[in-house]
Amino acid sequence: MAPRPELVVTLDGRVHGADAALVRTDDPLFSRGDGVFETLLLRAGAPCLLDAHLRRLGESAALVGLPAPETSAWRRAVDLAVDTWGDDEGVLRMVHGRGTAFVVASPLPERVLVARRDGVAAITLPRRLVDGPWSPVRAKSSSYAANAAALRQAVRSGADDAVFVDAQGVVLEGPRSAVVIESDGALVTASTDLPILAGTTVTALFDVARQRGVECRHQVFGVGELLAAQAVWLLSAITLAVRVHTLDGNPLDTGMARLDVPGLVDVAVAG
Repeated sequence: MAPRPELVVTLDGRVHGADAALVRTDDPLFSRGDGVFETLLLRAGAPCLLDAHLRRLGESAALVGLPAPETSAWRRAVDLAVDTWGDDEGVLRMVHGRGTAFVVASPLPERVLVARRDGVAAITLPRRLVDGPWSPVRAKSSSYAANAAALRQAVRSGADDAVFVDAQGVVLEGPRSAVVIESDGALVTASTDLPILAGTTVTALFDVARQRGVECRHQVFGVGELLAAQAVWLLSAITLAVRVHTLDGNPLDTGMARLDVPGLVDVAVAG
Protein backbone atom coordinates (compact mmCIF):
# COMPACT_ATOMS: atom_id res chain seq x y z
CA MET A 1 0.00 0.00 0.00
CA ALA A 2 1.34 3.43 -0.94
CA PRO A 3 1.95 5.79 2.00
CA ARG A 4 -0.61 8.47 2.62
CA PRO A 5 0.28 11.84 1.11
CA GLU A 6 1.14 14.77 3.33
CA LEU A 7 -1.39 17.51 3.87
CA VAL A 8 -0.78 21.13 4.80
CA VAL A 9 -3.13 23.43 6.72
CA THR A 10 -2.52 27.16 6.75
CA LEU A 11 -3.72 29.34 9.59
CA ASP A 12 -6.43 30.85 7.40
CA GLY A 13 -8.23 27.50 7.57
CA ARG A 14 -7.36 26.09 4.14
CA VAL A 15 -6.19 22.53 3.45
CA HIS A 16 -3.54 22.04 0.77
CA GLY A 17 -1.70 19.16 -0.82
CA ALA A 18 2.00 18.80 -0.09
CA ASP A 19 2.86 20.12 -3.55
CA ALA A 20 1.08 23.46 -3.02
CA ALA A 21 3.24 26.58 -3.39
CA LEU A 22 2.76 28.33 -0.05
CA VAL A 23 5.98 30.27 0.57
CA ARG A 24 8.42 32.44 -1.36
CA THR A 25 11.77 30.98 -2.33
CA ASP A 26 13.53 33.77 -0.41
CA ASP A 27 11.51 33.23 2.79
CA PRO A 28 14.05 33.48 5.68
CA LEU A 29 12.43 30.43 7.27
CA PHE A 30 14.02 28.32 4.56
CA SER A 31 16.90 30.45 3.30
CA ARG A 32 18.38 31.13 6.76
CA GLY A 33 16.61 28.73 9.12
CA ASP A 34 14.95 31.76 10.75
CA GLY A 35 11.99 30.00 12.31
CA VAL A 36 10.84 27.54 14.93
CA PHE A 37 8.78 24.39 14.85
CA GLU A 38 7.18 21.70 16.97
CA THR A 39 6.60 18.06 16.06
CA LEU A 40 4.02 15.93 17.81
CA LEU A 41 2.41 12.55 17.42
CA LEU A 42 -1.06 11.97 16.00
CA ARG A 43 -2.64 8.93 17.63
CA ALA A 44 -6.24 7.71 17.60
CA GLY A 45 -7.48 10.91 16.01
CA ALA A 46 -5.90 13.26 18.53
CA PRO A 47 -2.67 15.28 18.85
CA CYS A 48 -0.50 14.15 21.77
CA LEU A 49 0.56 16.77 24.35
CA LEU A 50 -0.69 19.66 22.22
CA ASP A 51 -0.75 22.18 25.09
CA ALA A 52 2.89 21.47 25.95
CA HIS A 53 3.98 21.80 22.32
CA LEU A 54 2.09 25.06 21.82
CA ARG A 55 3.67 26.43 24.97
CA ARG A 56 7.16 25.48 23.77
CA LEU A 57 6.43 26.93 20.32
CA GLY A 58 5.77 30.27 22.02
CA GLU A 59 8.89 29.98 24.18
CA SER A 60 11.03 29.16 21.13
CA ALA A 61 9.57 32.09 19.20
CA ALA A 62 10.40 34.46 22.05
CA LEU A 63 13.97 33.14 22.29
CA VAL A 64 14.73 33.83 18.62
CA GLY A 65 12.78 37.09 18.36
CA LEU A 66 9.80 35.88 16.32
CA PRO A 67 6.25 37.22 16.78
CA ALA A 68 4.29 35.35 19.42
CA PRO A 69 2.16 32.58 17.89
CA GLU A 70 -1.58 33.21 18.08
CA THR A 71 -2.54 30.10 20.04
CA SER A 72 -6.22 30.06 19.06
CA ALA A 73 -5.35 30.16 15.34
CA TRP A 74 -2.86 27.33 15.76
CA ARG A 75 -5.42 25.24 17.62
CA ARG A 76 -7.95 25.70 14.81
CA ALA A 77 -5.35 24.70 12.22
CA VAL A 78 -4.32 21.65 14.24
CA ASP A 79 -7.95 20.58 14.71
CA LEU A 80 -8.57 20.86 10.97
CA ALA A 81 -5.42 18.88 10.18
CA VAL A 82 -6.37 16.15 12.66
CA ASP A 83 -9.95 15.93 11.36
CA THR A 84 -8.67 15.67 7.79
CA TRP A 85 -5.98 13.14 8.67
CA GLY A 86 -8.24 10.76 10.61
CA ASP A 87 -7.34 8.02 13.07
CA ASP A 88 -4.11 6.73 11.52
CA GLU A 89 -0.96 7.28 13.55
CA GLY A 90 1.05 10.10 12.02
CA VAL A 91 3.32 13.09 12.51
CA LEU A 92 2.09 16.66 12.89
CA ARG A 93 4.54 19.54 12.51
CA MET A 94 3.78 23.16 13.38
CA VAL A 95 6.08 25.59 11.53
CA HIS A 96 6.29 29.26 12.55
CA GLY A 97 8.36 31.95 10.84
CA ARG A 98 8.22 35.65 10.03
CA GLY A 99 4.92 35.85 8.20
CA THR A 100 4.93 32.10 7.52
CA ALA A 101 2.83 29.67 9.55
CA PHE A 102 1.41 26.27 8.69
CA VAL A 103 0.74 22.76 9.97
CA VAL A 104 1.86 19.61 8.14
CA ALA A 105 0.43 16.12 8.75
CA SER A 106 2.42 13.20 7.36
CA PRO A 107 2.78 9.43 7.76
CA LEU A 108 4.90 7.92 10.51
CA PRO A 109 8.40 7.17 9.13
CA GLU A 110 9.37 3.51 8.94
CA ARG A 111 12.50 4.24 11.02
CA VAL A 112 10.24 5.15 13.96
CA LEU A 113 8.49 1.78 13.96
CA VAL A 114 11.83 -0.05 13.68
CA ALA A 115 13.40 1.98 16.51
CA ARG A 116 10.42 1.40 18.81
CA ARG A 117 10.57 -2.33 18.15
CA ASP A 118 14.32 -2.99 18.05
CA GLY A 119 15.94 -0.11 19.93
CA VAL A 120 18.96 1.74 18.56
CA ALA A 121 22.72 1.88 18.60
CA ALA A 122 24.02 5.34 19.46
CA ILE A 123 27.33 7.17 19.52
CA THR A 124 28.42 10.09 21.68
CA LEU A 125 29.42 13.28 19.89
CA PRO A 126 30.90 16.51 21.31
CA ARG A 127 28.77 19.61 21.15
CA ARG A 128 30.44 22.89 22.04
CA LEU A 129 27.92 25.69 21.96
CA VAL A 130 28.02 29.00 23.75
CA ASP A 131 24.81 29.37 25.73
CA GLY A 132 23.32 32.82 26.10
CA PRO A 133 20.06 34.71 25.69
CA TRP A 134 20.81 35.13 21.98
CA SER A 135 21.55 31.44 21.33
CA PRO A 136 18.88 29.20 19.72
CA VAL A 137 20.14 26.12 21.59
CA ARG A 138 17.16 26.14 23.98
CA ALA A 139 14.69 26.78 21.13
CA LYS A 140 13.19 24.27 18.68
CA SER A 141 14.80 26.09 15.80
CA SER A 142 14.42 25.31 12.10
CA SER A 143 18.16 25.99 11.84
CA TYR A 144 18.81 22.25 12.04
CA ALA A 145 22.13 21.77 10.25
CA ALA A 146 24.16 20.69 13.31
CA ASN A 147 21.58 18.11 14.35
CA ALA A 148 21.29 16.73 10.83
CA ALA A 149 25.09 16.50 10.59
CA ALA A 150 25.21 14.57 13.87
CA LEU A 151 22.66 12.07 12.59
CA ARG A 152 24.64 11.61 9.37
CA GLN A 153 27.79 11.00 11.40
CA ALA A 154 25.96 8.40 13.47
CA VAL A 155 24.96 6.52 10.31
CA ARG A 156 28.51 6.76 8.91
CA SER A 157 29.72 5.22 12.17
CA GLY A 158 27.33 2.28 11.86
CA ALA A 159 24.90 3.58 14.47
CA ASP A 160 21.32 4.87 14.36
CA ASP A 161 21.43 7.93 16.60
CA ALA A 162 23.67 10.18 18.66
CA VAL A 163 24.02 11.60 22.16
CA PHE A 164 25.61 15.03 22.55
CA VAL A 165 28.12 15.59 25.36
CA ASP A 166 29.90 18.78 26.36
CA ALA A 167 33.64 19.38 26.62
CA GLN A 168 33.70 17.80 30.10
CA GLY A 169 31.80 14.70 28.95
CA VAL A 170 28.51 15.76 30.54
CA VAL A 171 25.51 14.23 28.76
CA LEU A 172 23.27 16.84 27.12
CA GLU A 173 20.64 15.44 24.71
CA GLY A 174 20.21 13.76 21.36
CA PRO A 175 19.79 15.56 18.02
CA ARG A 176 16.07 14.82 18.14
CA SER A 177 15.53 13.41 21.63
CA ALA A 178 16.06 13.72 25.35
CA VAL A 179 18.22 11.19 27.20
CA VAL A 180 16.73 9.35 30.18
CA ILE A 181 18.45 6.66 32.22
CA GLU A 182 17.12 4.23 34.79
CA SER A 183 19.51 4.20 37.75
CA ASP A 184 18.81 2.37 41.02
CA GLY A 185 15.11 2.34 40.18
CA ALA A 186 14.93 6.09 39.53
CA LEU A 187 14.52 7.93 36.23
CA VAL A 188 17.18 10.56 35.56
CA THR A 189 17.54 13.12 32.79
CA ALA A 190 19.87 16.05 32.15
CA SER A 191 19.88 19.06 34.46
CA THR A 192 17.65 21.95 33.44
CA ASP A 193 20.66 24.24 34.00
CA LEU A 194 22.38 22.77 30.93
CA PRO A 195 22.01 24.30 27.43
CA ILE A 196 19.38 21.86 26.15
CA LEU A 197 15.85 21.97 24.82
CA ALA A 198 13.16 21.37 27.45
CA GLY A 199 11.64 17.98 26.62
CA THR A 200 7.85 17.77 26.44
CA THR A 201 7.83 13.96 26.48
CA VAL A 202 10.21 13.77 29.43
CA THR A 203 8.08 16.20 31.42
CA ALA A 204 4.94 14.17 30.73
CA LEU A 205 6.74 10.92 31.59
CA PHE A 206 8.01 12.29 34.90
CA ASP A 207 4.52 13.49 35.85
CA VAL A 208 3.06 10.01 35.34
CA ALA A 209 6.02 8.17 36.89
CA ARG A 210 5.94 10.30 40.04
CA GLN A 211 2.24 9.58 40.44
CA ARG A 212 3.20 5.90 40.52
CA GLY A 213 5.90 6.37 43.13
CA VAL A 214 8.94 6.44 40.86
CA GLU A 215 11.71 8.85 41.81
CA CYS A 216 12.50 11.23 38.92
CA ARG A 217 15.47 13.62 38.83
CA HIS A 218 17.13 16.25 36.68
CA GLN A 219 20.87 16.11 37.31
CA VAL A 220 24.31 16.25 35.72
CA PHE A 221 25.71 12.88 34.62
CA GLY A 222 28.33 11.63 32.21
CA VAL A 223 28.97 8.86 29.72
CA GLY A 224 30.07 6.54 32.51
CA GLU A 225 26.60 6.71 34.01
CA LEU A 226 25.13 5.83 30.61
CA LEU A 227 27.28 2.72 30.42
CA ALA A 228 26.42 1.70 33.99
CA ALA A 229 22.69 2.48 33.87
CA GLN A 230 19.98 -0.14 34.17
CA ALA A 231 18.57 1.24 30.92
CA VAL A 232 19.21 4.14 28.54
CA TRP A 233 16.29 5.64 26.65
CA LEU A 234 15.97 8.31 23.97
CA LEU A 235 12.63 10.10 24.34
CA SER A 236 10.92 12.18 21.68
CA ALA A 237 7.43 13.16 20.65
CA ILE A 238 7.34 10.79 17.66
CA THR A 239 9.47 7.75 18.51
CA LEU A 240 8.32 8.04 22.17
CA ALA A 241 10.69 5.80 24.20
CA VAL A 242 13.49 4.07 22.29
CA ARG A 243 15.92 1.78 24.08
CA VAL A 244 19.65 2.26 23.44
CA HIS A 245 21.16 -1.22 23.20
CA THR A 246 24.67 -0.18 22.08
CA LEU A 247 26.67 2.94 22.92
CA ASP A 248 29.93 3.80 21.16
CA GLY A 249 30.17 0.17 20.10
CA ASN A 250 29.67 -1.13 23.65
CA PRO A 251 26.66 -3.44 24.10
CA LEU A 252 24.47 -2.34 27.00
CA ASP A 253 22.87 -4.91 29.31
CA THR A 254 19.22 -4.89 28.24
CA GLY A 255 18.14 -7.18 31.06
CA MET A 256 18.67 -4.77 33.97
CA ALA A 257 15.65 -2.50 33.50
CA ARG A 258 12.90 -2.69 36.08
CA LEU A 259 10.66 0.12 34.88
CA ASP A 260 8.30 -0.10 31.89
CA VAL A 261 9.31 3.23 30.41
CA PRO A 262 7.52 2.71 27.04
CA GLY A 263 4.32 1.87 28.91
CA LEU A 264 4.63 4.93 31.12
CA VAL A 265 5.25 7.12 28.06
CA ASP A 266 2.18 5.70 26.33
CA VAL A 267 0.11 6.74 29.35
CA ALA A 268 1.81 10.14 29.50
CA VAL A 269 1.20 11.13 25.88
CA ALA A 270 -2.41 9.96 26.02
CA GLY A 271 -3.02 12.75 28.52
